[in-house]
Amino acid sequence: MFKIYYNICLCLSAMACVAIASLALLQGGEASAQSRVPRVLILYPYDERVPATSVAGQSVRTHLMDATDGKLDLFSEFLDLGRFPQSAHLDRMSRYLTEKYVDHQPDVVITLGEAATQFMNTHGRRIAPDARIVYGGFDKETAVELKLPTSAVGAVSDFEVEKTVSLAMRLQPKAKRLVIMAGSSDFDQRWLRSAKMGLVNIEKAIETTYVTGLSIEEFAEQASRLPDDTILVVLTIMQDRNGRNFAPRTALDQIAAVASVPVYGPYSTYIGSGAVGANSVTFESVGVAIAKLSLDIIAHRPVSNVEVQPRYLVDARQMQRWGLSESDLPPDTIVSFSEPSLFDQFFPQVMGGLAFILAQSVVIIALVFERRRRGRAERESRSRLHELIHLNQSATAGALAASMAHELNQPLGAILINAETAEQLLRSDAPDVSLIRQILVDIQDDDRRAGDMIARMKGLLKKRSEIEWQEFDLNNVVNSAAQILQADIARKRVHLEIAQDGRKLLVRADQVHLQQVVLNLATNAIDAMQEFPVADKKLKFETRLDLPSGKVECAISDSGGGIAAEKLSSIFEAFYTTKAKGTGLGLSIARAIVEIYGGRIWADNLPEGGAVFRFALPHAQGPLP
Repeated sequence: MFKIYYNICLCLSAMACVAIASLALLQGGEASAQSRVPRVLILYPYDERVPATSVAGQSVRTHLMDATDGKLDLFSEFLDLGRFPQSAHLDRMSRYLTEKYVDHQPDVVITLGEAATQFMNTHGRRIAPDARIVYGGFDKETAVELKLPTSAVGAVSDFEVEKTVSLAMRLQPKAKRLVIMAGSSDFDQRWLRSAKMGLVNIEKAIETTYVTGLSIEEFAEQASRLPDDTILVVLTIMQDRNGRNFAPRTALDQIAAVASVPVYGPYSTYIGSGAVGANSVTFESVGVAIAKLSLDIIAHRPVSNVEVQPRYLVDARQMQRWGLSESDLPPDTIVSFSEPSLFDQFFPQVMGGLAFILAQSVVIIALVFERRRRGRAERESRSRLHELIHLNQSATAGALAASMAHELNQPLGAILINAETAEQLLRSDAPDVSLIRQILVDIQDDDRRAGDMIARMKGLLKKRSEIEWQEFDLNNVVNSAAQILQADIARKRVHLEIAQDGRKLLVRADQVHLQQVVLNLATNAIDAMQEFPVADKKLKFETRLDLPSGKVECAISDSGGGIAAEKLSSIFEAFYTTKAKGTGLGLSIARAIVEIYGGRIWADNLPEGGAVFRFALPHAQGPLP
């Protein structure tokens, strides 16, 4: 008896110890739960590309974090049920989430959309048995059909495609046809069945066609051929006939881009992707409603289902594209992407801006007058420059006149002698015809030679009032100048050397102007050697392409006495001259001409004696390799 009593005492003592230990653990667990921050898990039914759930989810996250000042453990999971709807995938996701959150049990699980809610309703006891479910993104009837636990609450919304069609009929009152497009996924087909039930009455008023089971290209091709009196509504195309998956907004965008008629849809996310309008809740508002329910649960406040009201939504840009009138819109329609009047929005800023613009206008008018005055001055300056260049050309022609006349006498004299000889031969009894023919050839050659001299002189004396832009080889200009100077060079017994680049050195300028530059520099060089012995008189023309700069360069050098170092920087100034009878304008005019065409001119002394003048111009075809 004593032994039995002893055993009973032992058992009671052990039970008391276990009870005390369990009570301590329970109290410790409660204290731990109260001390940690709340945990919220957001379940997305598809992947991150689906705008509806992405927008709603981001709205939930933003509102929760702002309301709790970031004191919240927020988790997100993408179930990807659009691409993997199979039960095996659902089971794997259930096991994966159960193991993942075994030590981080969420207090609230937010399910975005019907598919995520169905998943949590089936597998929730396994993943988070104590968590409250907060759902959203579908209507009350669907919530009832899902047979959710009584602890689940949600932000329900009505997605009534018939209201979207009614909006379209208001905007297109002359429409005679209604086309409804939907994709091939299970979700797409549920939407299509729902639309058919909702449009029973509307089908009596307008010819209605349901289009499904096509590829995205076929959807777009059909949309591009619809008659003008058609209303086109695109529900969702999450998958086409070929099994390709799409974000609904992406599919709509492809169809709307080629559609021959306005396009409508049942989602707010379609606004901005080509749809004219919709009757829908905004997914931002759904997210806010879900977040508020979750916060009430975390704070242990009583909660119940809330209803997020749909609104009429339109895209002002698409309205304008299709010529639809905003006066036909239902009251309280939200118009997105409209351009509000600056005057209405920012009256003080607009008035200040107008005052600023007025002040600017006064300044601009003054600047315009100043520009015109400056333009007249520049035109007058160019006109004076052209006159100055012409005077310089005339002076050069005058300086070369004696040499040119001497040179011209040679072909004219030869013509006279040949003509007299031919006359004598013709008077003979048996004139030598072959000799007379040769005499005539010589006369023609001498005539052309004289004609070329006169043409060069005429070009030198030609007066012009505007620049004649041409693209030409600088080598040709140098050769032409050398021919003009040929008589003067021969008379003054100067040795001329021409070294030219083998390539074409194309520049864009007035050919006569650049010829004048070469003549000015060459005549100065000849004059600089006037007092030197004949053997030392050497004039050199050189052209080349300067590869580093991509510029065409011409150098004219002499073997004279050079230029004093202190005068190198001032020799191109107007009226500066070292000649007793010089005007001091030749080099100044040369610099003005070169700078007009984007070039530069400079002078140096040669190490072996004499001076060299160089000018460089941009290549007409840009830098060359």
